[in-house]
Amino acid sequence: MIMIPAMATPSFAAVVLAAGQGKRMKSALPKVLHPIARIPMIQHVLAALKPLAPARAVVVVSPGMAERMLAVKGVDYAVQREPRGTGDAVTAAKVALKNFSGDVLVLYGDTPLITTGTIKTLLKARSSADLVVAGTRPDDPSPYGRLVVGKDGSLEAIVEARDCDAAQRAISFVNAGPMVIAASKLFDLLSAIDRNNAQNEYYLTDIVALARQRGMRVRAVEVPAEDMAGVNDRVELAAIEAAMQRRLRLKLMREGVTMLAPETVFLAADTRIGQDSTIGPNVTFGPGVTVGKNVEILGFSHLEGATVGEGARIGPFARLRPGADLGNDVHIGNFVEVKNSRLDAGVKANHLAYIGDASVGARTNVGAGAVTCNYDGVDKHRTEIGADVFVGTNASLVAPIKIADGAIVAAGSTITDNVPADALALGRARQVTKPGGASAWRKKHPKKKLAKR
Repeated sequence: MIMIPAMATPSFAAVVLAAGQGKRMKSALPKVLHPIARIPMIQHVLAALKPLAPARAVVVVSPGMAERMLAVKGVDYAVQREPRGTGDAVTAAKVALKNFSGDVLVLYGDTPLITTGTIKTLLKARSSADLVVAGTRPDDPSPYGRLVVGKDGSLEAIVEARDCDAAQRAISFVNAGPMVIAASKLFDLLSAIDRNNAQNEYYLTDIVALARQRGMRVRAVEVPAEDMAGVNDRVELAAIEAAMQRRLRLKLMREGVTMLAPETVFLAADTRIGQDSTIGPNVTFGPGVTVGKNVEILGFSHLEGATVGEGARIGPFARLRPGADLGNDVHIGNFVEVKNSRLDAGVKANHLAYIGDASVGARTNVGAGAVTCNYDGVDKHRTEIGADVFVGTNASLVAPIKIADGAIVAAGSTITDNVPADALALGRARQVTKPGGASAWRKKHPKKKLAKR
């Protein structure tokens, strides 16, 4: 996302339309709550608004939706009681904007690619017109309302696709949706529109013709088509996800992160990666990941809710789950999983280990196949491992347990009691060796000849 410092601009309020049913999504989840880069798409719209510090932000929802949008904080909600069109949806925000005298910016909750820069362009254009409409030129303009621009460059009308005649359908400049207008003029115009159209709805776009009839200055401002791309079904959801991922990758690479195969790396909106870090192919980041400088994350690793210190090496095929907190120069190798655990500087777990609900002291080595047994079938318990500990291969540490600094846990041990500092702990049955036993077993179990096929 483009982040631009808050600008000196007249006070404005934002109305974000999010009451659409989203029937083509074929989902019980409201459309604007479907995730893009692991967060609800409407949160991208609100994030683009935030640097510009709107005086108010009102999200218009359908009945029952506000309760499902508790994760979307910092906004007011207005309810559109019946699905009667975009004009009616904006009117639903009137009470929330009572006594507000600045400009109103209307946005759409299903356009998560909109940027702060595009919003800033629209707000600045208000100084030269009473009503500003965002327009764009998509590759396929056929589904969109056409912008009819006069010889003087002013916007004469917006004609919905279903209502276009042949000449209007040939226009490539289309309505992108957002618009800016003074609050007093907006609600006055909305009170005058009707439903005399193919959809029998109150079109927000009808205020353009009304504004011109009243002598207002109206203009369209062209903005990037990608910024205005909306989501109506799962196919478009996937396309928007791909576009968002491209943006997030480019941002990180321009900040000094190397990606060996960028198109295979999937990021969350809040992924943070430090300078001179390298990300291998097929790495996935869930929400809440912060990676320090000079970190190498090898292929097919998955990170979520994790913090990785500087100089660490992760993977390949590693999994960091929520609560994983890795210090500097930690090594987490192939098929190692870490969950809700703090690993201090220099810890190594290079093969096939599980570290869950644990603390591991500096420079400790966790051997291949070692497991913290943190769950007893009812409760989770913690494992505390000190500094400079050596945990041998295939050791099982049955929590709750403490292993003090400098201790050694022998390979193959099941440890159920605390281990003092510098102690050697063994918890395995003594080996029994029977000379000649192998030959005796083979005589008793002769090889069977395989039938020819």
